[in-house]
Amino acid sequence: MKMKLSCLIVCFALFPLLGFANKTPTPRKATPSTSARPEVEANKRKENEEITKRLLAKFQAGFKEKKDLDAFNKEVRSVAGRAVPALIEVMKNAKYSDKSRWLATFMLGRAMGKKAAPFIAKFTAHPSWVMRLAALKVLLALKQHEMANLYARTLRDDSMIVRSQALANVRDLQLTKLAPNIWAMLYDKRNYYEAKNTSKRSNIIKDVITTVGELRFEKARGPLLTMIQKDKYSDVFEEINKSLEKITGQDAPKGDRQVKRHYWSRYLLTNKTI
Repeated sequence: MKMKLSCLIVCFALFPLLGFANKTPTPRKATPSTSARPEVEANKRKENEEITKRLLAKFQAGFKEKKDLDAFNKEVRSVAGRAVPALIEVMKNAKYSDKSRWLATFMLGRAMGKKAAPFIAKFTAHPSWVMRLAALKVLLALKQHEMANLYARTLRDDSMIVRSQALANVRDLQLTKLAPNIWAMLYDKRNYYEAKNTSKRSNIIKDVITTVGELRFEKARGPLLTMIQKDKYSDVFEEINKSLEKITGQDAPKGDRQVKRHYWSRYLLTNKTI
């Protein structure tokens, strides 16, 4: 999986996300006469079929070098919306490689903009974690704020990589109403791993704690004030401290952990409801 993911990350880095939502309309061509219209339509259908066939063949062959991918990317841009049938076919068909299907997902988002979001959203429930991950990344690029229920579901995805991306979507889109769902990830056993007969926090837990702070999740204030005082949370001390600063609006003093723990202990006593 690591080799597959690294390949996809490189591919993703080569593929531009800019311009997903803002499309430049294609200038309208002069309308042909009624008598010529059937022939024009037939020629257009034939041309579109040839484009689809050509793009599918290249997706099937794959892209061994960056220059091949760059050339293909330029070609897809040049045919704009006429590439859509090929892109959809690649996304739906398992005979194409993960890399090709990943590319097709991003290309569809760029070609159609926000109009593609409902279709791409369906792939967040795809059997392949690669497609679920690609779909979430494109939805983030398209700034899809209104899909809170979808993000809530993918925060519980079977793949930790997908859960991490769902977390990034919620954080970057500032979906504050999903803060309780983020907090619940602290209690998901899949976000921990076993080491020497004990459960260890994975890196996603640090992101969870950081995100509840960025979302200003008020209900996390009390638990975080308790957690920061305990040594068993030393591995996430900095994340807890930063989140407390954002939730409370207070800046902990500079110094070692003992200084900060003392500050938050006094804060808790001062702000405790009588």
